[in-house]
Amino acid sequence: MEIRIEQGVFSDAVQWVARSLPTRPSYPILAGMLIKTADETVTLSAFDYETSARIAVDAEITEPGVALVSGKLLADITRALPRQTVTITTHDQTLELTCGSANFSLQLLPADDYPDLPEMPQVAGTVASEAFAQAVGQVAVAAGHDELLPVFTGIRVELSGENIALLATDRYRMALKEFTWEPSQRDTETAALVPAKVLTETSKSMVAGENVTISLADSANGEGLIGFEGAGVGGRRQITTRLLDGELPQMRPLMQVPNDLVVRISRDELSAATRRVALVAEKNTSLRMRIGDNDIVLEAATGDQAHGSETVTAIIEHNTPDSVVIDQAGFNPGYLLDALGAIDAPYVHLAFTGPGKPCLLRALSDLGDDPSDSYRHVIMLMRLSN
Repeated sequence: MEIRIEQGVFSDAVQWVARSLPTRPSYPILAGMLIKTADETVTLSAFDYETSARIAVDAEITEPGVALVSGKLLADITRALPRQTVTITTHDQTLELTCGSANFSLQLLPADDYPDLPEMPQVAGTVASEAFAQAVGQVAVAAGHDELLPVFTGIRVELSGENIALLATDRYRMALKEFTWEPSQRDTETAALVPAKVLTETSKSMVAGENVTISLADSANGEGLIGFEGAGVGGRRQITTRLLDGELPQMRPLMQVPNDLVVRISRDELSAATRRVALVAEKNTSLRMRIGDNDIVLEAATGDQAHGSETVTAIIEHNTPDSVVIDQAGFNPGYLLDALGAIDAPYVHLAFTGPGKPCLLRALSDLGDDPSDSYRHVIMLMRLSN
């Protein structure tokens, strides 16, 4: 095999595929990255029996071939190379890599032992790449990270006609984003639970092109596989991943939070105040939000050692009987900051229904507008100490 390719293109491709390499491969061969030529392109791929990644980039092919080398080592080398043309050749049991005056030799792994990558499933439709990346980012903040509860580490992707809904929860917060796409069949009705980490990485890496193609396996092609294809820097990227087993709990009913008390407030001002006051919040304690007539006051403390508070102007709407008083709420400050960061509007609408009950956050284009229902974020409030 002999290939000539620009360092920037090659490095970007290698770094992207390397993100899918297993940190603790079940078999040593899975730590390899497969390099394969076809016509005037080079395809780089990785597979760990759960997730596969491949990218095709243009290159000058003098002699075609296939090579398998350590993926992590190749990523480290290509990242450090000078911005010049890279020449890759194979000799006996080694891969030679030359760039400018830098020369490297890597031992070849047995390519015949590398597992076949799964084929892309049947195309289900396409979605605008920027909208897809933004939607995934908004929902992923609510996904769990506990591998002992794998169902909560996923994002539920619901495909219904021309609409997509993404849902995630870690049991303490929930997020729902709804938007449109172009389905291959107008009567599409299906759902899949996709690992949040894979979906997040995938959506962010495919924004160079206009659209991302979503593919979903039917029973004839093997259940439990979803694929994504889109343009990235330097080449066309494909990802497949196995779906998570199980189902997330029903979240939509919990997102119907009545507007018993509403706080309309600047997102940036609330976020900045939360970040400052949280500096003195003791670990695993709540950030107290006192709700007045025309403002809210954030408070936090670390025992007797430190105390912080800040007042932020807001519009307060009381829609409860006089006998019901909602004058304070307890937030996990990290969860509140995640929710505010996910809202893509200058103002935020917070709806409360009672002390200790869930709080619903939605976007506001203006303080006097109705809140948008396309993105909903629910936070379970913390118990407040006296």
